Amino acid sequence: MKVKQQHFGSINNNCYLITDETTGKSALVDCTEASDKMYDFIGNADLEYILLTHGHFDHILGARDVKEKYGAKVVVSASDEPMLSSGKLSLASFMDAVQNNVKSDIVVSDGDVINLGSLEIKVIATPGHTKGSVCYLVENALFSGDTLFYMSCGRTDFPSGSSDEMLASLKRLKNLGGDYTVYTGHDNITNLDFERKNNPYMKLL
Repeated sequence: MKVKQQHFGSINNNCYLITDETTGKSALVDCTEASDKMYDFIGNADLEYILLTHGHFDHILGARDVKEKYGAKVVVSASDEPMLSSGKLSLASFMDAVQNNVKSDIVVSDGDVINLGSLEIKVIATPGHTKGSVCYLVENALFSGDTLFYMSCGRTDFPSGSSDEMLASLKRLKNLGGDYTVYTGHDNITNLDFERKNNPYMKLL
């Protein structure tokens, strides 16, 4: 598996391109914008999926046009699916951002597995930042969206957020067996062992 990372948008979102080296199939984790920068980032990848960690505007606004350009399937959780067609729910309307409504192709729940060539991508439900936030676990990589950050975690004061659910989700990630590279939705990439030992929120658990 190869993972490419790039920053996008005004609040420095991380988007990731996962590629199965056996088949060349790729998936984009979150899609902040549909821009020349995004298209250069994706390049000539055989893009099969756009995996959304949650439905906030800064993670979804490029999904419609990238889907149309590459023929990729949009993947989102059931709870956050309504955000894909509502600027109010996605918070786009509060940030003067244009909501590019997009239809989901695959609606996932906790424990679902998405096959990307020879790779298996496991869906882990991690509510807290939003009700439908998910992480994607593949090989030694955890794509954590806005759930787990370097030395921090996602905000819980937005609609459908919950501090109690966030702590439960962080505990679930903390209890995963083994170590993983944590590809976060913003800021620095980290690893799970480091966060277990040093993240002030995980140390509470």
